[in-house]
Amino acid sequence: MSDYEKYAGQHDKTRLGEMFLTMNIIRCFEENVKYLYQKNLCYGGMHLCVGEEACAVGSCFALRKDDKIVTSHRGHGHCIAKGVSVRRMVAELMAKKEGLCKGRGGSMHILDMSCGVLGAQGIVGAQIPIAVGAALSAKIRGLDYVSAAFFGDGASNIGYFHEGVNMAAALNLPVIFICSNNGYAVSTSYKKFVKSESIASRGEAYGIEGIQADGNNVLEVYDVVKKAADKARSGGGPTLIELITYRWYGHYVGDPCDYRTREEENWWKSNKDPIKNFGDFLVNNKTFSKDEL
Repeated sequence: MSDYEKYAGQHDKTRLGEMFLTMNIIRCFEENVKYLYQKNLCYGGMHLCVGEEACAVGSCFALRKDDKIVTSHRGHGHCIAKGVSVRRMVAELMAKKEGLCKGRGGSMHILDMSCGVLGAQGIVGAQIPIAVGAALSAKIRGLDYVSAAFFGDGASNIGYFHEGVNMAAALNLPVIFICSNNGYAVSTSYKKFVKSESIASRGEAYGIEGIQADGNNVLEVYDVVKKAADKARSGGGPTLIELITYRWYGHYVGDPCDYRTREEENWWKSNKDPIKNFGDFLVNNKTFSKDEL
């Protein structure tokens, strides 16, 4: 049984196609805004999620439209997967008044309340207590939406993380903490600043469930996030999820990335491309023909 096959039965052909299409849209978006940024047509910082598309699509497809998300500086994929207009996102990045924040927020501050996107945050870890606040609001008002905070491995050592997770656990709030562990906090390897075997294992210290999953398998990501969302919605409290993934480019557009080897980068691109591997499965499993895909 392949890494995809054991989860594929949860979805019909239409949903599988939507997942594959959305992952491709995210990559296309990122590659194109990279080009625009290098031509000085986009403003502010630019942090791409190429290679991490499965984390965004698997997570956001497992959530309802009224569920709330708060993401990070690397949040384009989450916003697109949650249904935010690609056209208005591009306008925002190019500082146009048609943008989601009238061109004043830029890449690190995408916001669209109509899709449940409470905003991307440029401050490392700041999205965590905001998502906790949204979950507290749901509990106080008796609403059944859940909230999700997306952050990187570096943010797991920020005070916001510990305070937010502890508060959510103590109050049994409907929130999911989703860490996309891409191996590097800017230029520092994850292995150099965390001694424990995983970030997910930290959940035990707060009395909540911690799960580690393959962040490049969109169906596995969907499965773990859907279960966490269902649990939170039914009063089961928060979950900490660690998605193991890899960013193909540097921390920001222009980062020389001299802290990683080309061999490491090529291995991930050749063996763990989330779009290619998912597409190969869909064809080999006869869900789609190559032409359909």
